[in-house]
Amino acid sequence: MSPIDSILGIPGLVVQRVDRGQEIHVWASPQGRPACVHCQHGSVRIKATYQRLLKHTRQGNQLMVLHLSVPKYHCPQCHRYFRHPFAGIRPRLRATETYRLEVFEAHEGGVSQRKLTMTHQIGSATVERWYQSYVRQRVSELSGRTCPQIIGIDEHFFSRRHGYATTLVDLKNHKVFDVVLGRSEPSLRRYLRHLPGREKVKVVVMDLSESYRRIVQKYFPGAQIVTDRFHVVRLINHHMLKLWQLQDPVGRKHRGLLSLMRRHPWKLTDEQKDRLDQYLDAFPVLKAIYIAKQHLMRFILLKTVKAKRAKRLLPRSLELIQQLENSPARSLAETIRSWLVPIVRMWRFSKSNGITEGFHTKMEMISRRAFGFRNFENYRMRVLALCGWSGMINRV
Repeated sequence: MSPIDSILGIPGLVVQRVDRGQEIHVWASPQGRPACVHCQHGSVRIKATYQRLLKHTRQGNQLMVLHLSVPKYHCPQCHRYFRHPFAGIRPRLRATETYRLEVFEAHEGGVSQRKLTMTHQIGSATVERWYQSYVRQRVSELSGRTCPQIIGIDEHFFSRRHGYATTLVDLKNHKVFDVVLGRSEPSLRRYLRHLPGREKVKVVVMDLSESYRRIVQKYFPGAQIVTDRFHVVRLINHHMLKLWQLQDPVGRKHRGLLSLMRRHPWKLTDEQKDRLDQYLDAFPVLKAIYIAKQHLMRFILLKTVKAKRAKRLLPRSLELIQQLENSPARSLAETIRSWLVPIVRMWRFSKSNGITEGFHTKMEMISRRAFGFRNFENYRMRVLALCGWSGMINRV
């Protein structure tokens, strides 16, 4: 095979002529006759030949146009007709798969449709159609996957008309597994019933949502629920601010004191600690709640704790929760006690829903770039294409 034959990247072609100008025009024909595609008979005859004009990649800044001679064969054994098959060239298309994939990857990388219309000499509607075709192809390949063993579940806002959607994330591989419209058990029931591999799920990371907890207990029977540390910390801080508002409404609005109350004691300087102690001395109840809150926060922030140490820490944490139940922070203690087992599992399990929240930020940017989505399936397909796979399609 000559060098120009190998440059084309299409096997079984013989280059007859090359003309270089503003565009590179290549005339080529197939090398040899194939066997019958119907009966595999080895001897076929050429009935007719027609020409195909195809766009095929770019060499430097010049577009390559392929003038392809396509024979039509007749099989003397089965008396059927067929056209010569080419690898990487689909029937009735005006561009090779290599060229279509080049446009897709350029648009995927951020090149606008307007720029591609000038560099690749195709319309913006064609760019969108090719992009949607490859995205649909990849999403169809992802549809046969089984549910991962470690998943994160969280909700995000989709649109005013459709409301919220639920995101399922593969926390082990950092990929979006799927996006489902709705966040309640009735809206997710049909999807979860037919979800392959849901009985093999081992860990589900989620926020402090009671509806999601019931869904996991019903549809993921073998999974252990682990709460997300961020949401637990936010819950404690929220209750602390509410109790502070009841004790001292004026001091609650002071930005300097608010900054000191929110920070951990080990992140304060000596001067800041003295200032905070002087303020808390004037409110004994608030000071006791603050001290209990800091002790509780130390338990919440523990990570990768071994089983023996976790058994020693559990009675101490239960005593602290009991103290909170006998204080104005009773509602906080009741919430933590109801979620105690998933919270304790945070000590042993290191994954969190921060990966899911990061994907939600990316989904929001996808929606903004598209100026919103009316059709949820189009939105789901775009999310899976950008967040659910590596972004590379195997070349034909």
